[in-house]
Order: sequence, then C-alpha cells, then structure tokens
Amino acid sequence: MKATKISIIIPVFNEINTLKQILEKVEKAEFCSLKKEIILVDDGSKDGTREFLKLFEEKHKILFHAKNMGKGAAVRTALYYATGDIIVIQDADLEYNPDDYNKLIKLIINDEVDVAYGSRFLDIESKKRFRFLQYLGNKFLTAFTNLLFGVGLTDMETCYKAFRADIIRNISIKSNKFDFEPEITAKILKLKYHLQEVPISYNGRKYSEGKKIGWIDGFSAIRALIWYRIFD
Repeated sequence: MKATKISIIIPVFNEINTLKQILEKVEKAEFCSLKKEIILVDDGSKDGTREFLKLFEEKHKILFHAKNMGKGAAVRTALYYATGDIIVIQDADLEYNPDDYNKLIKLIINDEVDVAYGSRFLDIESKKRFRFLQYLGNKFLTAFTNLLFGVGLTDMETCYKAFRADIIRNISIKSNKFDFEPEITAKILKLKYHLQEVPISYNGRKYSEGKKIGWIDGFSAIRALIWYRIFD
C-alpha cells in the first residue's frame, strides 16, 4: 500500500516512571521513515503523568480521560483523532522496543498483510523473560483463540499490533479494558483479514514495577473471545 504517515497510539495510566523514556524511544524510532503522528491518551492518571503530558501538547496529540476507563477505551479515543495510513499501538512502559515495529510495518507497506502482530514467543530470548504463570496464561489464551478460530497464532495478547488504518477504523471496538486485545483479534479473524506474526523482543516487568494486567483479565479475555466468536 502507499503509506506516508503512521499514527502511534500510546494509552497511558500512571506511568510517570517510564513515560519520558518510552516517548523518547518512540520519537527516535524510524517507523520505516513514515511521518509520525504520536497520540497519547492519559486514562485518568494520578501520579503526575497528566501534568507531564501537558508539556507536549504543542508537539503531539495529547488527550485526557476524566477518569480511568481502561486500555480499550483509550485506544478507541485515540482512533477518533488518528489520521495515519497505518496505525500501531505502543504501551507506555518499557516492555517493548519501538524499533521492532519496522518488521510489522514493512509487511503492510509491501501489501503482504492487512494486519501484523509482534510475537514475543517467536523470539527465543523473549520467551525466557516471562514469569511462569504469565507464560502459561498467555499460551492458554492464544491456544483458546486458535481453537475458536481455526488459526495458528503464537501470541494473541501481544501489545504490538499494526493495522492498515482503513481496517481498524471500520471495526467497532466495544471493550474498555484489556479485553480489547481478544476483541480486536476476534474481529480481525472473523473478517478474514490477512494477519501475520513476526518475532519481537520483550522485557517483561513485575507487578512491583507497575505491571497492571492480572489473572482476572484472563477470565475477561476468555469471555470476550467466546462472545465475539458468536456475536459482533
């Protein structure tokens, strides 16, 4: 596809300790030399993140939620303002390396895929950085996805997802929280878009370092996968 601009969506909630670093990494990353539009959505932070983001209002698109609503809600808000030809999602922590996005973006630019996922499980070193229960949870949810949709994904829950903009804009995202990941995957698969995974690096953080997703979100993901397999 002919692409000149990429929208990088960054949902943010209480990430004052890592936000400066990840924003610098995103600003420096090449993103296949596309013009960058960085959209940050603060999801009701109370740790100084909101005040920090206000310093960048003239440089990037900065949006604010009055209260915490969840990752899905933040992505939905950002999509309304996104104008890029390709849209990607970047968490505000340091678990993922923005330089890895080039591998995903190239597949879309070269018309090889409609959607690209960065898989942490296709990278040998990244697999070693999972905590045991996190590893099992991710593998189970991915296997459940494969069973429901008859595919062979290795990492459904990955943050790194790249979309042709026309595709994700035409998908109604209803999930507010972390169940955004299974919802968008389910709808992409149901619509038979061409999705491919590529290996990416990963440096998982602990809950003591601010990691937010937990086992309760796993049950929400299962419910979302079943619901969106059957319904819209």
